[in-house]
Amino acid sequence: MKKIILLFCLLGALRGQAQDKGTVLIKGGTVLTVTKGTLENTDVLIKDGKITQIAKGIAAPAGTRVIDASGLFVMPGIIDAHSHIALDAINEGTNAITPEVHVADAINPFEVDIYRALAGGCTISHAMHGSANSIGGQCQTIKHRYGVLDGEQLKMEGAARTIKFALGENPTGHGRRDGVQPQTRMGVEFVIRQAFAEGKEYLEAWDKYNKAKLTKGFRGAPPAYSLRLETIADILKGNIIIHCHSYRADEINMLMNVCRDFGIKRVVFQHTNEGFKVAPELAKFGAMASVFADWWAYKLEVYYSTAYNAAILARNGVVTSINSDSPDLIRHLYHEAGKTQKYGNLSDDEALAMITINAAKQLGIESRVGSLEVGKDGDVAIFNGHPLSIYGIPQITLVDGLVRFDREKDPADMRLLVDPKETIDIPTIHKATTHNHENCMQNMEWLLNVKMFGLNR
Repeated sequence: MKKIILLFCLLGALRGQAQDKGTVLIKGGTVLTVTKGTLENTDVLIKDGKITQIAKGIAAPAGTRVIDASGLFVMPGIIDAHSHIALDAINEGTNAITPEVHVADAINPFEVDIYRALAGGCTISHAMHGSANSIGGQCQTIKHRYGVLDGEQLKMEGAARTIKFALGENPTGHGRRDGVQPQTRMGVEFVIRQAFAEGKEYLEAWDKYNKAKLTKGFRGAPPAYSLRLETIADILKGNIIIHCHSYRADEINMLMNVCRDFGIKRVVFQHTNEGFKVAPELAKFGAMASVFADWWAYKLEVYYSTAYNAAILARNGVVTSINSDSPDLIRHLYHEAGKTQKYGNLSDDEALAMITINAAKQLGIESRVGSLEVGKDGDVAIFNGHPLSIYGIPQITLVDGLVRFDREKDPADMRLLVDPKETIDIPTIHKATTHNHENCMQNMEWLLNVKMFGLNR
């Protein structure tokens, strides 16, 4: 039995590798290109995973699958610029500075949330490190190729490198980390500046060595290699895009000042709840913002924001996206984008850009995805109503020209390598012997007395 399962796994992996690009003709839909307007009754031809033609009356090449999109809306695959799906653990909380770790080393292709994201028309997500560190780990842009059994196949080939920073209460530990820096917002600034300074020294030392070793007779030793400082040096060189967890306007300004001092230009602020207060400053710097549509007041530093945040940022020239930061909300990003029309009166293309091309720009992949254009990847979501309408529902989602979700053919159980009819042993049930009712509040009265009045019995 084990040999059969192993063979099945191997065949599944090989099948995923062999069929990662598709050829399909989507006919007669209302094509929402996002960047080049809306095209009525138009076809989209995808060959070997790439869009090769967008026009009316395209003839299907021999053997090409045809999807009838008459009466349907065809849009670019939705992109979530802030997600943690496909990851089992997201924080390396052992140090304030951990750029040496990389979530790409722990991508989980079996997570069913990837399939659920496809059910919401989402084809790409930014799998991010958490916000426990001032400078956290490197992130990974993934394509939702659900069905492959190797996490390597989820990684988007050629995607820009990104890294997670964090400001505010999360990296300071809300003051709980006794004797460990940082514990304040000014401490966060210091450890980031210190890391950049060390990275600059490391970069200069290697530059000096690489030049000196070309000199005849040079016998010097190279600087000690450090993956941590190597990554910081790549940030300074502009090879890695910073994605920074942030809420307050003062800390947003602080990081922009730090980045100016070190010549860093590629910055995306995540959450950015008070971004509307510093929208002109963000635009002047060239920073981007990935925000919630209407989440705030869930903790003290996020007490103040506005549902007009995304629209205000956009109107000030800031490239703005709307993200989920949630395995559930990722299925409804088109609803979140629609809120910008109620709060901000954005046009259809402006609202859709918040979950497509703008997110692609923030991830450095806009030449590949984010709009329906010839030459781009065949990542497409097909809706039975306009995606900004509350009545629009995703019907088919394609990644690289392959149908990865089809609502009409949606199986009851989409977990990989799980038999829903499998019989299992009856589990052991642990019962409390001292109570015959739910005991979730057990001992709470005693705990409250101890904590509030110092009583102990």
